[in-house]
Amino acid sequence: MIKAFTVLLAVGGLLAGFKGFGEGQDGKAEAIHRRAITVDTHCDTPMALVRGNLDVGKKNEAPGSRVDFPRMKEGGLDAIFFAAFTGQRPRTAENTQEAYTLANKMIEKTYEVCAQYSELAEVATAPEDVFRLEKEGKRAIYIGMENGFPIGTELERVEEFYNKGVRYITLCHSSNNDICDSSTDRKGPEHDGLSTFGKQVVKEMNRLGMLVDVSHISDKAFFDVVELSEVPVFASHSSVRAIAHHNRNMTDEMIKALAKNGGVIQICLLDDYVKDPDTTTVRYQKEQELREIFSSQWSSMSEDEKEVVRKKWRGLDDLYPKQLPAVADYVDHIDYVKKLVGVDYVGIGSDFDGGGGLADCADVSEMPNITAEMVKRGYTEEEIAKVWGGNFFRVFTEAVKATANN
Repeated sequence: MIKAFTVLLAVGGLLAGFKGFGEGQDGKAEAIHRRAITVDTHCDTPMALVRGNLDVGKKNEAPGSRVDFPRMKEGGLDAIFFAAFTGQRPRTAENTQEAYTLANKMIEKTYEVCAQYSELAEVATAPEDVFRLEKEGKRAIYIGMENGFPIGTELERVEEFYNKGVRYITLCHSSNNDICDSSTDRKGPEHDGLSTFGKQVVKEMNRLGMLVDVSHISDKAFFDVVELSEVPVFASHSSVRAIAHHNRNMTDEMIKALAKNGGVIQICLLDDYVKDPDTTTVRYQKEQELREIFSSQWSSMSEDEKEVVRKKWRGLDDLYPKQLPAVADYVDHIDYVKKLVGVDYVGIGSDFDGGGGLADCADVSEMPNITAEMVKRGYTEEEIAKVWGGNFFRVFTEAVKATANN
């Protein structure tokens, strides 16, 4: 199957023969979008599943919810990675165990909702699964893990999570952990990149065929990973730092190193990673106040207290409406990577339900707007297919092939 999948990639199999939409049916952009195999490599929807406030089998509305199975179908999105996200807390045995338990609940809930709506979606674990499920009219739901915190310092947990269907791990989140330094830890670097344990984690992920996700990690940790990894790595949801100057985004040097490694940067739809924010607005100040709570008080708050903060965050749109970047601003990042290293090294990772969303791409149903903008800018159908899935599945396939060759 892997060999067949590689051949399909080589001959442009991601372009045609899977969707069957005529060129004149929905217009050029819509037809191209429907023919491409499409994947979004990062959403945080499992958080809402665990809280029990989302029915992913029914159509919901943004901004309260940005991902569900019906809207994936409406937006022509074939596959998505549900991320089991755990925020970083002090690295005590108790906190690590709580993160481990929460990550498992998110994974279990993902399987549960896919089984509940088995006619709409299925958990996928291999690159070629997307083709089978697309032919069956189902959405392929892959599982990632955002933050290696649940691993603690127990290396065997990497394989344990792999056996549960996890196909990538974002090595850290907004703070340093036992694996590596974060790009945004206020205390600065702790390990000077990857820790000794982190190097073992990367090697173990290579051995298993699990993708190494370099989003969120520090610049030094990124270069450590690229040097150490025996297979291409990827950034599940990061953008270009030369355009939006957030430390979470990637510099030109990092993007060039990623391309040399054969990896791919999946451009994130979160506003501050797409366009530098206007720091003079009341909205920005209110966001900073709430972010301060998230970063300094969250770990000690009760669930009821957390829900109060969540409601305040959700209420910002009503009280202080924000002018979000547009799809055109977003595609500027794709353009930038294309011009810097080539179209083979860029893709899409929304961060929907974790902050992602644009003025004219508020949820997965509006993702064809990204294709329309690429068509407007003269991208060929082959290039669009690479951005939407070809590049990522090439990296995914390489990671799997490496295990077969060992």
